[in-house]
Amino acid sequence: MTNNVAGCLCYLVGWITGLIFLLIEPYKNDKFVRFHAFQSIFLNVAVIAIWIGAMILSTILAFVTRGLGFFIMGPLMMLVWLGVLVVVVVCMIKAYGNQQFKLPIIGDLAAKQAGV
Repeated sequence: MTNNVAGCLCYLVGWITGLIFLLIEPYKNDKFVRFHAFQSIFLNVAVIAIWIGAMILSTILAFVTRGLGFFIMGPLMMLVWLGVLVVVVVCMIKAYGNQQFKLPIIGDLAAKQAGV
Protein backbone atom coordinates (compact mmCIF):
# COMPACT_ATOMS: atom_id res chain seq x y z
CA MET A 1 0.00 0.00 0.00
CA THR A 2 1.32 3.44 -0.85
CA ASN A 3 1.83 6.14 1.76
CA ASN A 4 -0.97 8.35 0.45
CA VAL A 5 -3.49 5.51 0.77
CA ALA A 6 -2.22 4.70 4.28
CA GLY A 7 -2.48 8.38 5.25
CA CYS A 8 -6.02 8.50 3.90
CA LEU A 9 -7.03 5.34 5.76
CA CYS A 10 -5.79 6.82 9.06
CA TYR A 11 -9.02 8.84 9.17
CA LEU A 12 -11.38 6.02 8.15
CA VAL A 13 -12.34 4.66 11.59
CA GLY A 14 -11.02 7.50 13.70
CA TRP A 15 -8.46 6.92 16.41
CA ILE A 16 -8.53 3.15 15.84
CA THR A 17 -7.03 3.27 12.35
CA GLY A 18 -4.70 6.06 13.42
CA LEU A 19 -3.37 3.85 16.18
CA ILE A 20 -3.11 0.84 13.87
CA PHE A 21 -0.96 2.76 11.39
CA LEU A 22 1.25 3.98 14.24
CA LEU A 23 1.88 0.37 15.27
CA ILE A 24 2.31 -1.56 12.01
CA GLU A 25 5.81 -1.85 10.72
CA PRO A 26 6.19 -0.31 7.29
CA TYR A 27 4.18 2.80 8.20
CA LYS A 28 5.21 3.55 11.76
CA ASN A 29 8.53 4.97 10.51
CA ASP A 30 7.07 7.06 7.67
CA LYS A 31 6.65 10.69 8.75
CA PHE A 32 3.78 11.35 6.33
CA VAL A 33 1.69 8.45 7.64
CA ARG A 34 2.66 9.20 11.25
CA PHE A 35 1.49 12.80 10.84
CA HIS A 36 -1.92 11.76 9.53
CA ALA A 37 -2.24 9.03 12.17
CA PHE A 38 -1.54 11.49 14.98
CA GLN A 39 -3.81 14.12 13.46
CA SER A 40 -6.60 11.54 13.22
CA ILE A 41 -6.13 10.52 16.85
CA PHE A 42 -6.01 14.11 18.11
CA LEU A 43 -9.04 15.08 16.02
CA ASN A 44 -11.06 12.22 17.48
CA VAL A 45 -10.00 13.05 21.03
CA ALA A 46 -11.15 16.64 20.44
CA VAL A 47 -14.47 15.43 19.04
CA ILE A 48 -15.01 13.16 22.04
CA ALA A 49 -14.26 16.06 24.40
CA ILE A 50 -16.72 18.29 22.53
CA TRP A 51 -19.34 15.54 22.65
CA ILE A 52 -18.93 15.10 26.42
CA GLY A 53 -19.17 18.86 26.95
CA ALA A 54 -22.28 19.06 24.81
CA MET A 55 -23.93 16.22 26.71
CA ILE A 56 -23.22 17.94 30.02
CA LEU A 57 -24.55 21.25 28.67
CA SER A 58 -27.60 19.51 27.23
CA THR A 59 -28.35 17.86 30.58
CA ILE A 60 -28.00 21.17 32.43
CA LEU A 61 -30.24 22.91 29.90
CA ALA A 62 -32.79 20.11 30.19
CA PHE A 63 -33.07 20.67 33.94
CA VAL A 64 -33.17 24.45 33.66
CA THR A 65 -35.65 24.60 30.76
CA ARG A 66 -37.70 21.55 31.78
CA GLY A 67 -36.77 19.37 28.81
CA LEU A 68 -36.14 21.96 26.11
CA GLY A 69 -32.37 21.59 26.40
CA PHE A 70 -32.40 18.39 24.38
CA PHE A 71 -34.40 20.08 21.62
CA ILE A 72 -31.98 22.99 21.54
CA MET A 73 -28.82 20.89 21.60
CA GLY A 74 -30.07 18.19 19.19
CA PRO A 75 -29.93 20.28 16.00
CA LEU A 76 -26.74 21.97 17.19
CA MET A 77 -25.01 18.63 17.71
CA MET A 78 -26.16 17.45 14.28
CA LEU A 79 -24.47 20.50 12.78
CA VAL A 80 -21.30 19.74 14.76
CA TRP A 81 -21.30 16.13 13.51
CA LEU A 82 -21.80 17.33 9.94
CA GLY A 83 -18.85 19.68 10.37
CA VAL A 84 -16.70 16.87 11.75
CA LEU A 85 -17.66 14.68 8.80
CA VAL A 86 -16.66 17.43 6.37
CA VAL A 87 -13.32 17.90 8.15
CA VAL A 88 -12.60 14.16 8.08
CA VAL A 89 -13.44 13.91 4.37
CA VAL A 90 -11.25 16.92 3.57
CA CYS A 91 -8.37 15.38 5.56
CA MET A 92 -8.80 12.09 3.72
CA ILE A 93 -8.80 13.81 0.32
CA LYS A 94 -5.72 15.87 1.21
CA ALA A 95 -3.87 12.81 2.51
CA TYR A 96 -4.75 10.85 -0.63
CA GLY A 97 -3.36 13.75 -2.66
CA ASN A 98 -0.02 13.52 -0.78
CA GLN A 99 -0.65 16.82 0.99
CA GLN A 100 0.13 17.44 4.62
CA PHE A 101 -2.99 19.42 5.48
CA LYS A 102 -2.73 20.77 9.02
CA LEU A 103 -5.83 21.42 11.04
CA PRO A 104 -5.61 24.42 13.38
CA ILE A 105 -3.92 23.55 16.71
CA ILE A 106 -4.29 19.79 16.13
CA GLY A 107 -2.08 19.85 13.04
CA ASP A 108 0.80 21.48 14.88
CA LEU A 109 0.56 18.93 17.70
CA ALA A 110 0.48 16.09 15.17
CA ALA A 111 3.49 17.48 13.29
CA LYS A 112 5.46 17.73 16.52
CA GLN A 113 4.60 14.14 17.49
CA ALA A 114 5.38 12.81 14.01
CA GLY A 115 8.69 14.62 13.86
CA VAL A 116 7.80 16.59 10.76
